[in-house]
Amino acid sequence: MNFFINFLTFFRLFSGPIICGMLLLTFYPSIAFTLFIFASLSDYFDGYLARKYSLETAFGEVLDPIADKILVAAALVLLVMNGIIKNYEVIAAIVILTREILISGLREFLAKRNQASIPVSSLSKFKTFIQMLSIAMLLTGETGNKIINFQDYNAQTVGIILLWIAAFITIYTGYDYLRKGIDSAISDDEKK
Repeated sequence: MNFFINFLTFFRLFSGPIICGMLLLTFYPSIAFTLFIFASLSDYFDGYLARKYSLETAFGEVLDPIADKILVAAALVLLVMNGIIKNYEVIAAIVILTREILISGLREFLAKRNQASIPVSSLSKFKTFIQMLSIAMLLTGETGNKIINFQDYNAQTVGIILLWIAAFITIYTGYDYLRKGIDSAISDDEKK
């Protein structure tokens, strides 16, 4: 079972660059969309299986968030580069990427101080779901616009709206994690 859990994490780790390559070289949005969906679902299943069967490892604890960030960062950069995310919409992508870097640094800082990492909140899990859904919808391209097209709302428009929602939740959860991390570091310093 541990092999399968690690396989899911590695699958997600390598999916980001593969999706970028597919879209850059041949532009097959339906295949990239499908791969992104499977990679996103693997994030849920590897965590669920590791907790259910008590197979949580230090290796998985380190590699899982890295795989998540590579998948999201690769997709967002590609969507900006292809002009799907453009103009002021780029701010939402920058907010999401900045938060990911900030929280990674915070977790590393806390780990170096031998402090417990900050647990993932329910709101943060919801943010991840909205973020992944928005990126998936944006990856569908014109195919998605043919499927979702209601008045002024098509797949791309809905994807951008969800991206902004994810960005606003990202700001809140990022601030919350940062505050808890700083409070933890200050209280640890006061004990010394």
